Amino acid sequence: MFGWPDFERAKTQKTLKGHLNVNNRKTLVYFVIAALIAIVGITPLAVSAGDTLPTSNVGPYQGGSTPTPEDPVWLAFVAARTALEDEVGGDFTYVRLWEYEQTEWKEGIDSCRTLEEGEEERQLYFGWTFLITSLYGSRYEVRTSFNYQIVTVCDEVTQVGGGQTASGTPNPNLPGAVVAPVPAGSFELGGQVTGLYPDTRSAMTTAKMKWAKMQLSVGMNASGLITEAHGAGFKILFSVIGDKAQVMNSGYQDTYAAYVAGLAAAGADAIEIWNEMNIDREWPAGQVNGSNYVPLLAKAYNAIKAANANTLVITGALAPTGFFGAAGCTDQGCNDDVYTQQMAQAGAGQYADCIGVHYNEGIVSPQQSTGDPRDNYPTRYYGTMINRAIGPFGGKQACITELGYLSPEGYGALPGGFAWASETSIAEQAAWLAQAAALSASSGKVRLMIVFNVDFTYWGSDPQAGYAIIRANGACPACSALAGAIQ
Repeated sequence: MFGWPDFERAKTQKTLKGHLNVNNRKTLVYFVIAALIAIVGITPLAVSAGDTLPTSNVGPYQGGSTPTPEDPVWLAFVAARTALEDEVGGDFTYVRLWEYEQTEWKEGIDSCRTLEEGEEERQLYFGWTFLITSLYGSRYEVRTSFNYQIVTVCDEVTQVGGGQTASGTPNPNLPGAVVAPVPAGSFELGGQVTGLYPDTRSAMTTAKMKWAKMQLSVGMNASGLITEAHGAGFKILFSVIGDKAQVMNSGYQDTYAAYVAGLAAAGADAIEIWNEMNIDREWPAGQVNGSNYVPLLAKAYNAIKAANANTLVITGALAPTGFFGAAGCTDQGCNDDVYTQQMAQAGAGQYADCIGVHYNEGIVSPQQSTGDPRDNYPTRYYGTMINRAIGPFGGKQACITELGYLSPEGYGALPGGFAWASETSIAEQAAWLAQAAALSASSGKVRLMIVFNVDFTYWGSDPQAGYAIIRANGACPACSALAGAIQ
């Protein structure tokens, strides 16, 4: 029996430190003005003439640029989306893309639409302009005041889209992919484990899991783990991290690629390339950008496929976050949707069989898209989290390398940073995991779902045992629930 070391750390609700990057003094002034206006609820009636400000962003599908739920841009987008739904009668819960910028409308906010008879133009000349692209490709322009109390749905699109503060840049020096990524595959279920101990194997078998997952650091010998997993009838997924201080170095990227190629040659069934690289805990500060990740992914993909064409290559799953606000990115990290867009623009899709996703913060059923008591931020919900991750990649499937629901039942009070899950019961954990598996299997969008976790026992500042489906008393209610969901 090989013991599987636990390299995991806090799974959700990470505490991040950062600040809003502002490119120039003029932008800073307007950001301050916008924030003050939103806070006190004042609508500016007029401002002096000037150019359109260079503050803008882009986000795939529902969620846009993932500001925090209290961010003025996010609240304005919600108002714009609601007005658009009322105007055209559609459902814009999920969209393909939304863009925004601070704009001066020299002829006023209503200059883009035909006024009704007797209606007077509103004297508002400065605010947000949103360009929203529906799932079916239709584009709409909506304008709002900074405090999002005045909204105009334009008759037609008058702005040119494409502005963004944090973009991914195609790299002409990237190598061609040695083989094309594998086509979409049938859904399979797995779990993250500390070791394939008898109780762990029994739980996984009962839950009809086919995969075991663990995390490795570059240099670890994993051949025994591969042999053990295959001998027990499981496929094995490794999430491979390395030295963040060296990861931007081309020579170290070669070392990383050689290591993961060795795992593939030894029989690893899937390899996830790095982990949560959109935050500076996992990637060098000041270098966090999806386009900076793609050279590592490209080298790793080609090395893995050359060693074993059957090994799945999964992009590193990102930390779901809106911490970085309307800027989208700072030196300390990027919102996950902005980073995803950067990866896609830089060509990541050609070096991946599926897109890695983490979802560990749910406290409502995965069937819901509203109703979280904290707020309606997109990462709260299973459906919007999946769409955020795979939207920019043109139909490529998700590989959910961590999906879990935290329940303190049987352990006691949660530490403060995880108090949001205090009301989640073991029964809810079991039911929601089963629902997530059923949704994943039926959607066609998900190739693999790894439950976080099966058998962790640590309960402390990072209460990983609360995520475990083998509970404190040894029972596993989620095992039978999962089995029933994927029949």
